[in-house]
This record gives sequence, structure tokens and C-alpha cells, in this order.
Amino acid sequence: MQVILLERIEKLGQMGDLVNVKPGYARNFLLPQKKAMRASKENVVFFEAQKVQLEAVNLKAKDEAVSVSEKLTGLKVAIIRQAGDMGQLYGSVSTRDIAAGITEAGFTVSRQQVKLDRAIKTVGLHDVTVKLHPEVSVIISANVARTTEEAEIQAKTGHAIGADDEDDAVEEVVEEVATEEEATEEAPAEEAATEEETSE
Repeated sequence: MQVILLERIEKLGQMGDLVNVKPGYARNFLLPQKKAMRASKENVVFFEAQKVQLEAVNLKAKDEAVSVSEKLTGLKVAIIRQAGDMGQLYGSVSTRDIAAGITEAGFTVSRQQVKLDRAIKTVGLHDVTVKLHPEVSVIISANVARTTEEAEIQAKTGHAIGADDEDDAVEEVVEEVATEEEATEEAPAEEAATEEETSE
């Protein structure tokens, strides 16, 4: 079946291209989603008349997607799930879960825009592609953990926490916080000492 693409579709073509696709793909996906129209003579004439307007709408949507992608870059979405000692999840993290996490962070994203290469079935940091526009995508990080504390530790250390690592990681974070507090306490004491020396 021959169709005219109304937007860029990966591995198929650009907007305005006449392409041959399987009838089921056109009937079930391209036509209902308004990503393409049947390549009849009337539709070809209609598309040529509307081409400039469609390209302008596409360009505006692309610009909006680019501005959102700049804000989304580097985003880490914490997802709390139950898991075993080896870090294996009881179930998996779906595109719906990730979309909900991104929405909580203040960005409107549907689950259809979240692309997973494979199901997330372990705790840790996982790269996830979010397709904001046919020509714009951004990679975010899904921080899957058993608790919010574990998620914070994973975000700081940059790797997943196993059952053995958990106590060590908690100790490291506690030590870091303690040294930061000591440094902030020592700084005013040093300033006071230098002020005394200058006054003498």
C-alpha cells in the first residue's frame, strides 16, 4: 500500500515522501495516528496544497521539543520498587512508570514517547530514550531503587547498590556528610582566628 508521510518516521522516510508499506501497518498505525495518508490522486494534490502549512506546524513542534529536550537532559527519575537481595526486581519497570516519574518532575510526557530497548528488571541507573518529536529525542536516567535513600546513594555514586555494597555505601555517604559538616564548622573558627590576629 502506498502512503504519503505527514511526518518523519524512523526507518521509513521524511515528511512528504511516498512510501510503500504493508496494508496492516498503514491501517493499524500510520492512518489512525495521522502520521500518513493514502496516496490517492486527490490526497497528493491536497498534500501539495497544504505542504507549506504542515511544514510550518512541524517546525514549530520541533522547536518546542528542542527547548524541552534541553531542560530534560541529565534528568534522573527515581523509581522505587521491591527487589531481592541480588537487585532483581519483583516485576519490571514499564514505560508508564517512567512517564509518570517524568511528569512528577514537571514535564508532560506520554508513555508512547518513552522508548525502552529492553525491560528494566534490576535496580540501578538505566538510560532511557524519550522521543519528544520524530526528529528530537533525549536520554534520561531511570534510577531504580528499593528505597528513596538507596536512590539518593545511587545518584551520588553512579552505580547500583547490591546487598553487600549497601552498608558500605551508607557508611561512605555518612562519612561524606560528616566531613562536610566539619568543614563548615571549621571555616567560621578559622575566620574568627584570623580576625583576632588582625585586630592584634
